[in-house]
Amino acid sequence: MNLGIVPPFLLNRVAATDKPHLARAAHAARHTLIAPRSYRPHRTTLQLSVDGDTLVAETAPSPDRTIADANNTETLPGDTVRTEDQGPVTDDTVNQAFDGLGITFDFYWNAYQRDSIDGRGLPLDATVHYGQDYDNAFWNGERMVFGDGDGDVFTGFTGSITVIAHELTHGVTESSGGLDYQGQSGALNESISDVFGVLTEQYHLGQTADQASWLVGAGIFSDQVTGVALRSMKAPGTAYDDDVLGKDPQPATMAGYVDTSEDNGGVHINSGIPNHAFYLAATAVGGKAWETAGLVWYKTVTAGTLPQSADFATFANATLQTAQAEYGEQSKEVDAVRTAWIGVGVLSDGND
Repeated sequence: MNLGIVPPFLLNRVAATDKPHLARAAHAARHTLIAPRSYRPHRTTLQLSVDGDTLVAETAPSPDRTIADANNTETLPGDTVRTEDQGPVTDDTVNQAFDGLGITFDFYWNAYQRDSIDGRGLPLDATVHYGQDYDNAFWNGERMVFGDGDGDVFTGFTGSITVIAHELTHGVTESSGGLDYQGQSGALNESISDVFGVLTEQYHLGQTADQASWLVGAGIFSDQVTGVALRSMKAPGTAYDDDVLGKDPQPATMAGYVDTSEDNGGVHINSGIPNHAFYLAATAVGGKAWETAGLVWYKTVTAGTLPQSADFATFANATLQTAQAEYGEQSKEVDAVRTAWIGVGVLSDGND
C-alpha cells in the first residue's frame, strides 16, 4: 500500500533524471522509493459559561498531539520533541507538524463532529525529519511521517495543510470500513483524501468554493520546478509541466481514464476524475464547500455501507442517495451532484 502524498510515478521521474544539478534529488528519489514504510492497520477542553445564575460547563474534544524527531534516520517513532502541553519549539518543522495536526483535528470536529481520525479521540502522533532527503510524507496507520525533501525538487512537507489532512484522511477512510487500494476503489481512496485535504485548508482559511485554489500539495515544490502543486481538482492535468517531472497525467473525465497496472492500477492518476466531480458539485452549489458537497461526501464515506471494492459509479450513486436523504430529491444539491458525475462521464443522463 502506497499512502505517500507523492505518487511513485513522480518519484520515478526524478530518480531517472541525469541532470547534474539534480543528482542529489535523483539519489533522494531512488532511496525514497525503496525506503521501508510499513502500515500498521483523550483529551477534552473545558468551556465555562453563565446562564442566568448558573455556571454551565461544556466539554469538547481537543487534539492530543505528540511530535517526534527521527533525526534523519528511518527509525520510528524517534525522540519526542513536543507534546500537547508544550509551547512552540525552535524547530519550525516541528511546529508546522503540530499546528497542521491541530488544524485537521479542528476541521473534522467543527465541520462533522468527528473526534479525531477514528471518531473516538485517537491521539495524533507525528514524526518529522524522517530519513535523509526523504521525498514524501505518509500515514502509516499509527502516525504521520514527514521527510524533509531533497531541497532541489521537493521542499519540506509540513507546511502544507492539504498534505497533512490528505494523509490523515486515509485514517478516516480506513476506520470507516476502508476502500481497496487498487483500481477505481483505490483511486476513490486517494480522491477522498484529496477532497478533505482541500476542505481542511478551505475551512482554515475561511474560503468559499469560488475563492479556493483547489490545489493539493501547493508549496512542496522548489522554485526550480515548473508547477504549482501535486494535483489540481479544478483542472486535473495542469498542476505541473516540468522538464524533469513531465506533465501532470491526471485525467478530468472518464474519456482520459488510464488503464495501467502501475501504482496499484493508477490510483494517483485516475483520482483526478472523482476529484473533478467533487469540484464541479461544490462550485455548482457554492458557499462553503465543507457544509454541502463535503457533508455529502463525508456521510457517504462514513456510513459504513460502501463496499470496499466500490468503483466510481457505485460511489457516485451512493453520493446521490446521501444528497437526496440530506436535501431532498428536487434540491439544487442533488442536481449539482448528479450533474457533476455526468460531467466527468461516470454517470449518464437519467442514471441516478
